[in-house]
Amino acid sequence: MAYDAPVDDILAALKTAADWPRMMANGAVGDLDLDTVAAILGEAGSFATEVLDPLNWSGDRSGAKLANGIVTTAPGFKAAYKAFSDAGWSALPCPEEFGGQGLPCSVAMAVCELWNAANTSFGLCPMLTNGAIDSLHIGGSDDLKSKYLPNMVAGKWTGTMNLTEPQAGSDLSVVTTKAVKQADGSYRLTGTKIFITYGEHDLTENIIHFVLARVPGAPAGTKGISLFLVPKVLVNDDGSLGARNDVVCAGIEHKLGINASPTCVMKYGETTGAVGYLVGEENTGLATMFIMMNAARLAVGVQGVAVADRATQRAIAFANERKQGRGLGSKPGTSDPISIHPDVQRMLMTMKAMTAASRGICLATAAATDEMTRATEATVRAAAADRAALLTPLAKAYSTDCAVEVASLGIQVHGGMGFVEETGAAQHLRDARILPIYEGTNGIQAIDLVTRKLPLSGGNAVKAYLTELDATVRQVEAINDRSFGQMGRRMRTTLTSLEAASKWMTAALAQDVNAALAGATPYLKLFSLAAGGHYLAKAALAAQRDGEAPHRIQLARFYAEQISVEGPGIATAVTEGSECVLAKTA
Repeated sequence: MAYDAPVDDILAALKTAADWPRMMANGAVGDLDLDTVAAILGEAGSFATEVLDPLNWSGDRSGAKLANGIVTTAPGFKAAYKAFSDAGWSALPCPEEFGGQGLPCSVAMAVCELWNAANTSFGLCPMLTNGAIDSLHIGGSDDLKSKYLPNMVAGKWTGTMNLTEPQAGSDLSVVTTKAVKQADGSYRLTGTKIFITYGEHDLTENIIHFVLARVPGAPAGTKGISLFLVPKVLVNDDGSLGARNDVVCAGIEHKLGINASPTCVMKYGETTGAVGYLVGEENTGLATMFIMMNAARLAVGVQGVAVADRATQRAIAFANERKQGRGLGSKPGTSDPISIHPDVQRMLMTMKAMTAASRGICLATAAATDEMTRATEATVRAAAADRAALLTPLAKAYSTDCAVEVASLGIQVHGGMGFVEETGAAQHLRDARILPIYEGTNGIQAIDLVTRKLPLSGGNAVKAYLTELDATVRQVEAINDRSFGQMGRRMRTTLTSLEAASKWMTAALAQDVNAALAGATPYLKLFSLAAGGHYLAKAALAAQRDGEAPHRIQLARFYAEQISVEGPGIATAVTEGSECVLAKTA
């Protein structure tokens, strides 16, 4: 079945979870209004449906190919990318002074969902390029920005993020790639990077790699890491392309999913040394790279929303078409669509509710990012910076965990037909499975939440957010509407569990860090359950107030009564489960 861009659902989440009316009032979105955003989403949805979605299945089947150091993308990808960049989509969130449209992060992430739902393998390329643009725009010299950003913004050149090495994995403190300064101020890099998305391809004439490396005499650990811009093809002073740099793709990975996205092993400096240029200052590269990493973490969370939504759409279509068994009261000898059966209804509602909750968390994070950088008042920007930092690990981890669960449920809805490739349901699970792993595993996100974000601003960032959740729960509790069912009571129980777990976690950080870390992952899930319920409830309250979209009330009620009810049990695992986690086994 063809992809149907969920423009109305995304707009509703922008209004409620992202609170666009507030952002319009505080200057965080300039003169942009929701009617304009709706038009952008409509055009993006058409491109995703008509151009990208038809390439998803065939791209998964054929994959990217490597021969003689040249990577050829799946049939149709090169033409699709040209149409993508020619239409200006690559420039959407980019700085205006370099040819971008300068649109807010929340709009960029809304559009990002559409690309990745239609074709996750394709969506990875512009996603990482936008992160590279952000890093260079913030950390690069004027010379580097003027030489590289216009073509990257225009989509003529793409960008990559080169962190991981064979011996390092997620531990960047043991990166060994070397960079030696030359008389002309450039550097020569030698080393190997792995798992580099779109590290080599045929979509554009140049690829701009952002590479973590060490200069001679650098301090040990992460304090001795520098960031370098290393072009695939050297760029002359007049902006024309020169000689090929000493950068080669030594292999592409054969993966479980995202097969049309080339995941490369990159070799730097196999002959003369790869020419690179310092971004920022020596030994401060990780801070600049984190600009790209944090943008990627939110975008990966949006990828989770995207895959979950696509899997949900496919499951609903199948359930409405597939006839098997009879519902109560049906005539003997007939078959009904499986969507009539209560357990199938439960699975479909779970898929829809988890997808919507994840979308709300991601767009709320994007909105905080907009306010952090664009709001007119300094106090608003400061509070938004805390909010964006707090929500980013939730957006990345919860949304990607949901993607895996939703895609797996989609296979279950399909029954045996989901376990064969022809229906397309299996591809969603294969594509989703990488999402909890890359851009910082979800375990790392949980550690970040507990050790960095919980103490943020003396604990006030979490306190302010819990106060906001409490206000929403109070509004739901005060609603005299039978359609809300037990939503208020269940939300209160989840919030109370989160408050207790947060108090315990704060104390554990001061007394027994290992005990806190043992409960970090369930704590992140508990936090996310409360946050997801909060954003769905905001949508339900708006629907009740406006007398529209009763399905949003049903969705929020289902989430509260069927999903977030796990909260008390998870809180127990956080506060009482560390001993068994840390027990040593033979």
